Amino acid sequence: MKITEFEMPKDTHIFRMTDSCGMLQHTRYGVPDPSTGYTVDDNARALIMAILLFEATQKQEYLNLVVRYLGFLMHAQNGAWFRNFMDYDRCFTEEKGSPDSFGRCIWALGFAASCSCLPAAIRDAAISLLKQTVTGCDELISLRAKAYALIGLSYWQDQETSGRKRKLAAGLAQTYHHAAETGWKWFEESITYCNAVLPWAMLMAPETKEDNYRNIGLESLDFLLGVTLDGEFFHPVGCNGWLLKGKKTAKSDEQPVEACETLLACLKAYELTGNEIYRNCARRCLAWYTGQNSLGVSLIDPDTGGCMDGIMSGGVNRNQGAESIVSWMIASLAWQEHAKAENSFPDDV
Repeated sequence: MKITEFEMPKDTHIFRMTDSCGMLQHTRYGVPDPSTGYTVDDNARALIMAILLFEATQKQEYLNLVVRYLGFLMHAQNGAWFRNFMDYDRCFTEEKGSPDSFGRCIWALGFAASCSCLPAAIRDAAISLLKQTVTGCDELISLRAKAYALIGLSYWQDQETSGRKRKLAAGLAQTYHHAAETGWKWFEESITYCNAVLPWAMLMAPETKEDNYRNIGLESLDFLLGVTLDGEFFHPVGCNGWLLKGKKTAKSDEQPVEACETLLACLKAYELTGNEIYRNCARRCLAWYTGQNSLGVSLIDPDTGGCMDGIMSGGVNRNQGAESIVSWMIASLAWQEHAKAENSFPDDV
């Protein structure tokens, strides 16, 4: 896929996946599957996607999506937490969602609260929801939940949360120092899912002279890139076996979310260091979607802009679920925003 000018990715599948309630979770091929309902996970990330779309275009249809997805998060709130799974009858099936889904909600709300492109009334709604749920961060144990929450609070830049941000960052740093050693610069004894969010969070963390969060972020990101950049293309750790310390990397299944979050971490590392290596790695993550991958095939539906659900051992998973389309759109829009700022559109993405 060659980029010679700013070109918005197709949005047909986004509107196909979104109804009056929010974004549906799964599909059968290119058709939304109502039987699987909705998740706050998907709608939180869809909120970020919709904000990026509106920021890039100022189109009312995308602002309407922002309101739709933010409304879903409002409905999912339960005290200082969020419910996650909702069936097609619009009934939540649990009182408390997973820690990771909570962390992603804080990420999305912090991003929304920080975006000056949004009308004040919408930002105020996001801030209000943040203030009602931010204390939920204090009970987080999951590393990825902490990382997502830290990213969201770092976007928000609210002075009242500075102590909470430092606590989250210190917890991640302590875990890293406990697990990392020569030849294994990572936070755990295995590399599993949504991996790049961990170094990305450390790169977003507030830093003082006593902290080494940026060093941890760069060191762990370099280690992850050493594992996932296979020759000329990005090859994420497969979810069918993961990568256990001292073992070989699972080659399948490759998930679109890994390319998106690795791209975001690389762009942040480039912003902090100016090192072209990170920018080139981000380009390769984006190119994973469009054919520079282990199968050499594009995962993007040319008719609708939908994204296939990943690369399996037997070929492409041709379903086009919410996590996949949102990951592709966020990655594409983040890259376009970066390329416009740099006034550079490389022809080999």
